[in-house]
Amino acid sequence: MRHTLLVCLALAAACGRLEDVGKAPSFTPVENGREYYAMTTRGLPATAERRTATDAASLWAGGRGSLLGDRRAAHSGDILTVLIEIDDRAEISNSTGRTRSASEGMGIPHLFGIPQRIDENLPTGASMSSAVSASGSSGYQGDGSVARKEKLTLKVAATVVETLPNGILRIMGSQEVRVNFEIRELIVEGFVRPEDISRQNSITYDKIAGARISYGGRGQITDVQQPRYGQQIADIILPF
Repeated sequence: MRHTLLVCLALAAACGRLEDVGKAPSFTPVENGREYYAMTTRGLPATAERRTATDAASLWAGGRGSLLGDRRAAHSGDILTVLIEIDDRAEISNSTGRTRSASEGMGIPHLFGIPQRIDENLPTGASMSSAVSASGSSGYQGDGSVARKEKLTLKVAATVVETLPNGILRIMGSQEVRVNFEIRELIVEGFVRPEDISRQNSITYDKIAGARISYGGRGQITDVQQPRYGQQIADIILPF
C-alpha cells in the first residue's frame, strides 16, 4: 500500500511537469509581485508649471519640440534604448561533516557461581561473563560547490506601453534577427523611472524594476540542440 501511494505521488508530480515538455521556462508575471502594486498606486499630485506666450516663442524653452527640449521617452508610444550589459559571477562552496560512535556492554562475571554453572550448558565460546554487548557507529560527509559565470552585451529598442499613476513607465521591447535558418530573439520588459533615462534616451538594465530579459533562438540549430520530446518525457516520469 505504501509503495502504491509513493508511485501515485510520483506520477502526479510528473504529470504537472509534462506540460512543460518542449517549452522554454516561463517568466513570473510581474503583476504578481509587490513592485507592480506599489507602482500602480497613485502618487502625490505634481505642481503644474505656468507657461507664458514668451516661453512658447523662445528657443530656450523646455518643450519637446524646442531646440534644446527634452526628447527622452515619457509617454505611451515613445521609444527608448535599453542597454543590457550583464557580467555576473558567483562562487559558492560548502562542506559538512558528522560522526557518531557508541558502545554498550553488560555482563555478570561472578554471581555466587551461577554464571559459571550456566556456562557449562552453553555452546562452546558462549559465556555469561559478557551477556550483552552492543556497538554502533555512523559517519557523514558532504561537499558542494557552485560556480557560474554569465556575460551578455546587447542593445534593444523598447516602447513605453503604459504610464502608471505614480509616473513610472512600463516598457516592452523585442528584437528578432534571422541568420540563415536560425532566429535570435531578444525580449525585455519592466518598469523605469523617467528621471533614470539618460539624455541620450537610453537606460541600463540595472535601472529597470521587475526586469524580464530573454535572449534565445528558434530554428534548425535550436531544434537540434533540444532533447526529443520522448526523452524529455522519460526524464520526467522515470524515478531513476
